[in-house]
Formats: sequence, structure tokens, C-alpha cells
Amino acid sequence: MATNAILKVEGLNAFYGDSHILYDISFELKKDTVLALLGRNGAGKTTCISSIIGFLPERSGLIELDGLALQKLSPEKICHAGIGIVPQGRRIFPSLSVKENLEVAYQAPRAGSSRQWALEDIFQFFPRLQERQNQVAGSLSGGEQQMLAIGRALMTNPKVLLLDEPSEGLAPQIVKEVGNIIAQLKPFISIVLVEQNLSLALSVADDVLLLNGGRVVFAGAKTLFCEKQNELQSHLSVE
Repeated sequence: MATNAILKVEGLNAFYGDSHILYDISFELKKDTVLALLGRNGAGKTTCISSIIGFLPERSGLIELDGLALQKLSPEKICHAGIGIVPQGRRIFPSLSVKENLEVAYQAPRAGSSRQWALEDIFQFFPRLQERQNQVAGSLSGGEQQMLAIGRALMTNPKVLLLDEPSEGLAPQIVKEVGNIIAQLKPFISIVLVEQNLSLALSVADDVLLLNGGRVVFAGAKTLFCEKQNELQSHLSVE
């Protein structure tokens, strides 16, 4: 699917106990592009993200970031290698200030990154977070918390950003704002976007990976996906 892949997943199988959840998942993420990871609830999207970041150790197959094998590493080492995550539900530290949430995540910039992120860069990218930097994070609106979750992930200076359902629970206008944020990030970072909002996902994606029952049913360019969307509709969630 890609020739300049920064993230490569090949033959990924994942398990919860004795339950086999992912079956031979393979895909590649191109540098500085967005891959939309789509599928109905229970299709295996979040399990795929959890497997890449190491939250789900019961997995087999190949996971490579810039040629570095990740499948035997802990989540902490995977993060240090250059994968950041914005988890479903945001999971900010509600009792810490906005500034403290960002500072606690900081990692030194990596050589070869398209952009390097420090506190002032996050505040420039998210002016609202700068305005609220001393505010307790738990008192922010849902949209502001999502900005903070994205900013916190960027503070790790990742090569790849995993976004798990960033529009979940947000008002339509804020969903549009999240889409604009992802579009602005595209020139600087490679993104895997798990999203139920099909319109949002397709507005920013370059490539699409569609799962059903833990198996790949489509992998390819967004343009090809759109051409085949009618025949693939049964594998998609209804918005």
C-alpha cells in the first residue's frame, strides 16, 4: 500500500485471553499522511491501536517504526521510540493544570522529525490552551480537553500519532474544529485515525484501512475506497 512507510504492521494477531480478536492484520502508514482506520463497533479498531502501542501484550506479528521492531517492547519504550497516542476518552489528568498536563509528557525532539514540539509550540498551535494554561484540566470543555490530549501526545515529539475516536462525544462544530486540527498536523506527522464519524475521517485521510470481525476487508487509497464505498457499506457503522 505504501513505498515510504514509517509504520509497518504485518501479520498482526491479537488476543484477549483465549479470544482471538485480530487476524493477520497488515498495513503501512506513509510518512506525513493520515490513515483512517474504520469499521463497526467491535471490528477491532481500538484493539489494533492498543496492540501497536503495547497496551495489549498478547499479540504476534511484525510492528515496525522506521525499521525498529516494536512488538516485544513495553508501552513506555514504544512511546520513547516515537509513537504517541491520544486514547479514546482523552484520559487527561483532571487534577493537574493544563500546563502541568503538557509538561509531564515532554520528551526531547527526535532527529529527522518534520516538526519539533515544546510547550511554546503547543500554545502557538492551540491558543486556547495558552489562555487556560493555569486552569485545572478537569474543568475544561470537552473540545478543550481533546485539544489538551492531542497537545500532550505531541509533547512526546512522536513520529507517529495514534488518534482513537477524537470526535467522540463532541458537538458538531467542535468535531469540525478537530478535523481542522488534524488537517493542520498532516504536513508534520504521520497519523493513524480511528474514527466512527465517516465524514470527518474521509475529509482528512489519504488512505483507508477497513476492518470487520478483526480482519482487513479493505486497504488502499481513499479515492479507491470512495469508489467502492457502496459495496463496502455493510462493513461500516451507520452514522
